[in-house]
Amino acid sequence: MKIIVAIVNNDDSAIVSSALTQDGFFVTKLSTTGGFLMVGNTTLLIGTDDNKIDRVKEILHKYSSTHKQHVPSSASFGRGLHKDGVSEEVTVNGATFFVLNVEEFGKL
Repeated sequence: MKIIVAIVNNDDSAIVSSALTQDGFFVTKLSTTGGFLMVGNTTLLIGTDDNKIDRVKEILHKYSSTHKQHVPSSASFGRGLHKDGVSEEVTVNGATFFVLNVEEFGKL
């Protein structure tokens, strides 16, 4: 058994969660904030059998989009985040995931 920890953009989280649930996976959603962009995202905890990992990855790939986002550049640090501050465009990944071994599983 594995647990997949998937970090997805807030904009994609509803459709990703829905697709996983419709495919029979149990999903726990956590609201998280990334350290690089300092914006909200969603971390999904997905417990699954070893033979279903590829299906989870397919769903993540299909419903998580890579997109461009404007972030404050280091030149604007110290001036605050103002609408007229300097920003730069970066590419944001659709999803980042980790597959971890589960030693024990139980429901109480």
